[in-house]
Amino acid sequence: MLRIGVLSDTHFSSPQDGMELLERLQGREFREVDLILHAGDVVHPESLIAFDGIPLYLVRGNMDPPQAGVPIKRIVASGGFRIGLIHGWGAPDGLEERVMAEFAGEALDCLVYGHSHHWANHRRDGLLLFNPGSPTDRRAAPFHSVGILELGQDIQGHILPIN
Repeated sequence: MLRIGVLSDTHFSSPQDGMELLERLQGREFREVDLILHAGDVVHPESLIAFDGIPLYLVRGNMDPPQAGVPIKRIVASGGFRIGLIHGWGAPDGLEERVMAEFAGEALDCLVYGHSHHWANHRRDGLLLFNPGSPTDRRAAPFHSVGILELGQDIQGHILPIN
């Protein structure tokens, strides 16, 4: 079984704050992950060096500056599954429809997105829609969170509260 750590909307206030949080995640919630997905709004991408040695796929969020090699959206193939990765934009209402439209015509098993800072983990027409929430700015969400995707016979998502 493959385990994927998923986060979004980290909005690090400084590279040091980012590295401290990511090192804590790597020692706890992401301790046994095979790769990491970040759905944008890193703000200080140099913090991601904390995940050195773990494959990392990220996309650019609306708060991130353009960066070579960091697309707006991508598809990650892993464990026989196809995972769409995008940040999202606009109001929370209609966010899932907008990000799904970006992958129209693609055969996806899961679509990971961010932007709302509120977690989601449900299926729509067989597609797992997964938003890990935010580990730093929960806004209207009941808790700070990250996610885990488990890839085995199928793909399952888990939201993990963090403190």
